[in-house]
Amino acid sequence: MQRCLIVANQTLATETLCRAVHERITAGPHEFFLVAPATPAADEVDGPSAYAGLGPSATDRAYALARQRLDRALDRLRDLGATVDGEVGDPDAVQAVRAALRHFPADEVVVSTLPSGLSQWLRRDLPARLRKGCDIPVSHLPADITADARA
Repeated sequence: MQRCLIVANQTLATETLCRAVHERITAGPHEFFLVAPATPAADEVDGPSAYAGLGPSATDRAYALARQRLDRALDRLRDLGATVDGEVGDPDAVQAVRAALRHFPADEVVVSTLPSGLSQWLRRDLPARLRKGCDIPVSHLPADITADARA
């Protein structure tokens, strides 16, 4: 059985990711593990948030949003017949993947991102950084937001 670690956050519920999982299931038995880094919203990264002092911290909000996306994705992928589990990870996607690989030894890592121009992970060259830091194949899966919007 192949083991596939998927790192995603905003793209967890996309048709693009669901198709990739379905293709792998069709090719043979797979087990999946999703890691959703608890990355803060862009407006909270670059300066003080408009929400400062009005409730949960930026870290708590990032974790809650990643958890919500992860739970929806787990349900959706299980509906496709996938054997899948997952966790919310460190805000640093590289650290989140490293931590997940310690307890889910994978045969492949899939990095699911927003398209080029929108993706902070691509600006930070996440796929290449993971290829250098992992001893397993790393593939990049950019979301097709036009197709996902139609679905």
